[in-house]
Amino acid sequence: MLKNEIILPGVQNSRELGGIPAGNSEVKKGVLIRTGMLHGASPEAVKTISETYHVQRIVDFRMKFESTESRDPDIPGAININLPVVEIDDYIEKAGDIVMEKKDMLNLNDRETMTKIAFESGLIGPDMYLMFLLNDRGRKAYKEFFDILIEADPDKGAILWHCTDGKDRAGLASALLLAALGAEKEVIYEDFLLTNVFNAKKVEAIKEKYADLPQDKLDAMIFVGGGVIESYLTNVFDTMDKNFSGMSGYLSEGLGLKNEDVRILRDKYLT
Repeated sequence: MLKNEIILPGVQNSRELGGIPAGNSEVKKGVLIRTGMLHGASPEAVKTISETYHVQRIVDFRMKFESTESRDPDIPGAININLPVVEIDDYIEKAGDIVMEKKDMLNLNDRETMTKIAFESGLIGPDMYLMFLLNDRGRKAYKEFFDILIEADPDKGAILWHCTDGKDRAGLASALLLAALGAEKEVIYEDFLLTNVFNAKKVEAIKEKYADLPQDKLDAMIFVGGGVIESYLTNVFDTMDKNFSGMSGYLSEGLGLKNEDVRILRDKYLT
């Protein structure tokens, strides 16, 4: 098994935060779970989520149409909550005129062309995560995620969160949570980059196929193909340092977390 992996057939990138160091403590095991979408979860996976981890809340960070078209299965004992970090309108607004200029090239089945257009319009790149974190929609979603964690009783079961691939919207949720719990930056990076270990074959195949591309465009292809890019997370930390005096500043000023909220989180989810 890979580090922190949870075997959930039909669900990709499934793992927990248990055992990750945070300050002088570590995250409790079996109570904080991050995954890709649950739409393809096998009956065995559903049983594990329900009966082994007693998941009480499932937070779905996908867009509304994603959560509707690829609906999560009903998990006995769990309440599904859709908190879209971003919606199609946000992408259209960010893309601006370049999408209209190249509308004749749009072909959802042509991944290379679509990735190129998305890259050129800024939809894929280091600033993409900032759209998630700084837009009102994203801030609202992540604040409600923390509210759920604060209100939950981990002794009664786990909280599970996911997006589509379990790497970006869900990955940022994990990074924010680990920061709130007091994890060092290096620890947050390690959890974030585990996606590339889980998807190592995909990532290596893309690197080999597009080896001649400049690094920023190769990064975009890796991102689309299931990997995560370290520099994208670095841009998040740099921006938080510049605009909020660090990640803790973003949690308080950007999301409205109080000191008491952080204390509750640490009391509940650290050993």
